[in-house]
Amino acid sequence: MVEFADIVRKVEASRPGEDLTLLRRAYEFSLAEHRTQKRLSGEPFVSHPLEVANVLAEMKLDVVCLAGGMLHDVVEDTPTTIERVRQEFGPEVARIVEGVTKISRIEFSSSEEQQAENFRKMLLAMVEDIRVVLVKLADRLHNMRTLEALPSEKRLRVARETMDIYAPIAHRLGMGKMRGELEDLAFRHLDPEAFEEVKKAVESRRKLSEEFLHEVRAEVEAKMKQLGIPARVEGRIKRLYSIYNKLQRQKISIDQVYDLLALRIVTDTVKNSYSALGIIHNTWRPVPGRIKDFIAIPRPNLYQSLHTSVIGPHGQPFEVQIRTEEMHRTAEEGIAAHWKYKDGRRLAQQDEERFAWLRQLVEWQQEMRDPGDFLSTLRIDLYPEEVYTFTPKGKVIVLPRDGTPIDFAYAIHTEVGNHCVGAKVNGRIVRLNSKLKNGDIVEIVTKADHQPSRDWLGWVRTSRARDKIKHWINLAQRRQALEIGRKLIEKEARKYGVTLKRVSEVDFQRVAREYGATQVDDLYAGIGYGKFAARQVLANLAPAAKIEVEKGSKLTSAVKRVLGISRDPAIEVHGHDDLMVYRAKCCNPIRGEEVIGYITRGKGIAVHSKNCANVQNLLYDAERRIEVLWAGPKYSLYPVALTLVTEDRQGMLADVTSAISGVNSNIQNIEARTGDNRALIDVTLDIVDVAHLEKIVSQLKKIEGVYQVERVTRS
Repeated sequence: MVEFADIVRKVEASRPGEDLTLLRRAYEFSLAEHRTQKRLSGEPFVSHPLEVANVLAEMKLDVVCLAGGMLHDVVEDTPTTIERVRQEFGPEVARIVEGVTKISRIEFSSSEEQQAENFRKMLLAMVEDIRVVLVKLADRLHNMRTLEALPSEKRLRVARETMDIYAPIAHRLGMGKMRGELEDLAFRHLDPEAFEEVKKAVESRRKLSEEFLHEVRAEVEAKMKQLGIPARVEGRIKRLYSIYNKLQRQKISIDQVYDLLALRIVTDTVKNSYSALGIIHNTWRPVPGRIKDFIAIPRPNLYQSLHTSVIGPHGQPFEVQIRTEEMHRTAEEGIAAHWKYKDGRRLAQQDEERFAWLRQLVEWQQEMRDPGDFLSTLRIDLYPEEVYTFTPKGKVIVLPRDGTPIDFAYAIHTEVGNHCVGAKVNGRIVRLNSKLKNGDIVEIVTKADHQPSRDWLGWVRTSRARDKIKHWINLAQRRQALEIGRKLIEKEARKYGVTLKRVSEVDFQRVAREYGATQVDDLYAGIGYGKFAARQVLANLAPAAKIEVEKGSKLTSAVKRVLGISRDPAIEVHGHDDLMVYRAKCCNPIRGEEVIGYITRGKGIAVHSKNCANVQNLLYDAERRIEVLWAGPKYSLYPVALTLVTEDRQGMLADVTSAISGVNSNIQNIEARTGDNRALIDVTLDIVDVAHLEKIVSQLKKIEGVYQVERVTRS
């Protein structure tokens, strides 16, 4: 366990002359408040705030930030109030502690809603004081380092949250070192088998890799010295999660990863950075298309560096990164590196661009009240892989990888997006779903009376574009649903001889509340969408017609039984027992997966897995969502399609079929295709539930020569 004296020494070394009284008082206060508490590992609880403060001290942050780190759990985990923290330690420390404290004392309808509000609160606090998130990241880093002490289910939840939210936040703040460690720690828990496989592959090459790096490093140092360019040269092996990501994305073997090994050259000026690049290219042959200039065009998190891949001695490819000392500090520590030179004061005006993305993110997400939408779009916004495009006037528009002209249009202005009818890329007309590439010059063609298309939701990559399109479609759909809902209730009223004009506004409001609608228009819209049956609503509005309505309902049910029209017995619709339900073919959800229902007019309720790629495209209208649960026979069988990427060797198919039969699954169909020393095996299996599927995938991954196992879904 780190000692308080260790933290003091680090602060004195990085910030000489700083008054440490506030930090000492925070340590004593934290020690007293947590004195009876222990962590799940059995350590004294105070070891955690000490470790958090130690991480912040290593970032060379100011005393106020360290005090916030030392006190970050006192409001959440002890009787201490935020008012007391404010009185004892001042408004700055209190603001940090309050920003980090979870919203745990408010009742929420779901854990997803609570999680969304915690992140929303943290984002807003970040805009006010960036130290809030620096403390939160340090807190999460120590929790991830000690994750083994948690129960399995919570461990996976924390690791997933780290991968989805906290590592991306570190990335957007330019904190490469923090991001890398968080990703590797989360990867280890989320997919331990893949983690061990990649680790084993790296370790088996480590000795040769280190010898190779030593050789090329010595050669680079000699050439730099010979030409009078001051340089510090370091070698590194790519992080495990980064390797795994590349293997999955590009479907290649570890020997084909060009940047598995890398040299980093840190020099004094931008001019010498470009000179060093020339020396590298004169020494080894560069790989075409692998040269990236992030000095001329920095990433949105202000990362700057020159990247190139070359073929080194013995035909071994490796990456070279070249940057100045200041760029290196920013690349490793991001905003934390910059903050320490401000002595804890608010950021200067010229530094505001560092937070442009954050302010924009908060602005876009302010009106997004649905927690599922908020969390999914937050993940998209936090971790884009950037493509740099340009307007005809030369303004840089940064988009996620595979961004389209529609994303580009909405990035310029909402009205440009809404009225977009076409696009020119590099002077040529292209389709609106074309994927933009680095350096593309994009011109958007608009027409005043044009409106967004629902098809666009399947093409766009930015949450800004997605939300603006959803908003437009939602308004149009709601107007249509209101009109249909009124017509349906009027039609049922005529059928059963009910005069709607005689039904009072009070009765309409009462029935609307019974159906969970806040106003009568919401009730009509619900009928129009198919969420509520017009006949049942009428029965509640006009008790005199109730008997006739119920007779009609029984007759309809009998007809459905005769025609074989029925609901899926494995799924239960919350609050309804007479709606047709079917599992969506795109994701084919199976028991144990989290599912969500979506009302499709005329077809009933489509049930999707919450992880389905189509969910975000479909569920733009919260009024058409409906809660669904797994029910019915527990041992139903579900067909699930898997695709395996394997080496092309004799006996592979036999090993695969043997592994599947070993975990009690029937094979409906199996096909194999070969080429380039690889094989693709498509197999459809009978699966009982998610646990059964995970067991099968685990066994398949253990087969020697199986590179990848993926569940097949339809887009």
